[in-house]
Amino acid sequence: MNFLKNTAPADFNPLDDDVITGGKIRLRVKKLADARNDYQWQSDAELARLDATRTLIIPFSVYLLDYATELRHPKSNRYPLAIETLESRHIGNCTCYDISKKKGEAQLGIMIGDRDYWDKGYGADTVSTMTDHVFLTTGLHRLYLKTLDWNLRAQKCFRKCGFTPCGETKRNGQDFLLMELKRERWEKRRGGLRG
Repeated sequence: MNFLKNTAPADFNPLDDDVITGGKIRLRVKKLADARNDYQWQSDAELARLDATRTLIIPFSVYLLDYATELRHPKSNRYPLAIETLESRHIGNCTCYDISKKKGEAQLGIMIGDRDYWDKGYGADTVSTMTDHVFLTTGLHRLYLKTLDWNLRAQKCFRKCGFTPCGETKRNGQDFLLMELKRERWEKRRGGLRG
């Protein structure tokens, strides 16, 4: 597994040319060329439902302007990356957000937008690759996420990657399962995977 160079503790700002390489995927910095796929995925009703968001209905031209602005002026508490296959096909996105150096934690989000890559291990490889990167290159001690309580496929993926349930919450009338992975558990799992 290759990791981004020059990432200081709790610093999520990679160099533009670097990627994080897993077994099946690469995580790389988002670029303007990703906008078309992201727009398509956010305009898809099924994907929006799985992501617990509204289906995007604005014109692509407006979306593109907002997208370009976000790339030029990224938020300091977000670390959005594109997921691509080892053959450089953009298939989704993975983001650490609500990054809190003070609390030592961040929330993780993932979406495999390209259905050709569902149920083939790309999601689990992405989550494992991102968690390895976070715990190896930052001082954070906890990653957490929310998944819809009925999304058993996502929960299975997250459990496979070491996340455990830690609570429940509601948002916009929907029920979510909270899951977390603490550094200590990640270290034990990583040691066990090597042995």
